[in-house]
Amino acid sequence: MRTILFSSQNYDRDSFLGAALPPGIELQFQAARLSLDTAALAEHHDVVCAFINDDLSAPVLEQLAAGGTRLIALRSAGYNHVDLAAAKRLGLGVVRVPAYSPHAVAEHAVALILALNRRLHRAYNRTREGDFSLHGLTGFDLVGKTVGIVGTGQIGATFARIMAGFGCQLLAHDPFPNPQVEALGARYLSLPELLAQAQIISLHCPLTADSKHLINRQSLARMQPGAMLINTGRGGLVDTPALIEALKNGQLGYLGLDVYEEEAQLFFEDRSDLPLQDDVLARLLTFPNVIVTAHQAFLTREALAAIAETTLHNIAAWAAGAPCNQVEG
Repeated sequence: MRTILFSSQNYDRDSFLGAALPPGIELQFQAARLSLDTAALAEHHDVVCAFINDDLSAPVLEQLAAGGTRLIALRSAGYNHVDLAAAKRLGLGVVRVPAYSPHAVAEHAVALILALNRRLHRAYNRTREGDFSLHGLTGFDLVGKTVGIVGTGQIGATFARIMAGFGCQLLAHDPFPNPQVEALGARYLSLPELLAQAQIISLHCPLTADSKHLINRQSLARMQPGAMLINTGRGGLVDTPALIEALKNGQLGYLGLDVYEEEAQLFFEDRSDLPLQDDVLARLLTFPNVIVTAHQAFLTREALAAIAETTLHNIAAWAAGAPCNQVEG
């Protein structure tokens, strides 16, 4: 099956070419992001392999189907960017990678916590400039702190285990409590209760119609003054302008983002020689208590290998009519 990988980077090429290629699958790597303007590149390809910021709206899917595409193979767990109703109407299968390395994302969330707490980003820049003073770098011990985990699937549960190892008190919120998380001593609470009690809040839930802007002006006001918020889930989970207001008035003390609601036109590209056109992101980057990484939490060798292997398995299994990680519309 002729397969084209949109939004492919060098690490995608390395991981997919390093995996065992099932018979009958031919890969083509395309750096361009999938959109209405680039969908024609997929003509005569049976499979379109897409990433998180590719456009899989109804008009794009219609063009893909007209060009001969029969399967959308996602290199991600989330599928909120796919118009599933349109895919079903067009007879397009949709498969995903439900799990690759929960450790990769969970550990990145912890890295953001540690860097923000101990001001590592500021200390790094200072010492490079010969400033060895310590003013403004005071952090806090993690032991005994209350950590709120919103979403306790595989990634959230892995994050919970790590934070339990630091000696933190765990609170959790999820419609489906995870016994593994409860075994760590976590207490499941409503979201307002969790926000009011936690000093560190980490988001690990999927983006759905119900969770869009889960963190907004009202929920930020419920947090303890000076709380830390970490988002390695999806950018749409937070109302970004509301974050800016909470940072300005001190209600939010620390912010770590690996995802951004308007990231599709920005992330995964080198734009260092261009003016930043996104005024909201530009404002966020001015705060000394904010760290933004460009959706890199998944980026470990182990996770990339698992994504490639599962994606190739999904394509081969779908072609053979065997069970695969198919998304139902």
